[in-house]
Amino acid sequence: MARKTGSHSEITGPRVRDAALKLIAQHGFAAVSMRRIAEEVGVQAGALYNYTRDKQALLFDLMRNHMEELLAARQEAAVSGDPVARLDAFTRFHIHWHLPRGDQVFISYMELRNLTPENFAEIERLRKVYEDELEHILQDGVDAGLFHLDDTKVTTLAIIAMLTGMSTWYRAEGRLSLDRIEGLYVGMVRRLVGI
Repeated sequence: MARKTGSHSEITGPRVRDAALKLIAQHGFAAVSMRRIAEEVGVQAGALYNYTRDKQALLFDLMRNHMEELLAARQEAAVSGDPVARLDAFTRFHIHWHLPRGDQVFISYMELRNLTPENFAEIERLRKVYEDELEHILQDGVDAGLFHLDDTKVTTLAIIAMLTGMSTWYRAEGRLSLDRIEGLYVGMVRRLVGI
């Protein structure tokens, strides 16, 4: 069948990823077929294979891109200073980076179970890089006598889960401003580490 109008790789490739992201976030990986993604984009199902090897590769690419963009943004935003200032900056960064990316965040956490073992290992490796930064901040705070906690790894995971969870309930039109909620979260994180 002939190529549909507007089906150019520099246009269609991103549209395939955007459609897959939207549909998987709405319906779940198992419920979304390649044919459904193709319909959303406006191409024949077979044309998708010009942009991805298969549905597993598409899911993996979405997750890997999310983590690579997160790590690049975090590297640019990293601050030096005492552990308290670094913890506050990490908290604020996590909130601001994740909130506008609700679909990516949802897929990155809820669809891990659908990755092949090799793909899962790669995403876990990338996640560990991010988690390790926070764990180092916490350990530096403990070493300096500023933070008081029982286990840096468990506290790291608890903080990240708490901050990430905000993307499921926050609404811009809610009763509190983002600045106010961010301040509340900075305070909660500080209390969690014993400040």
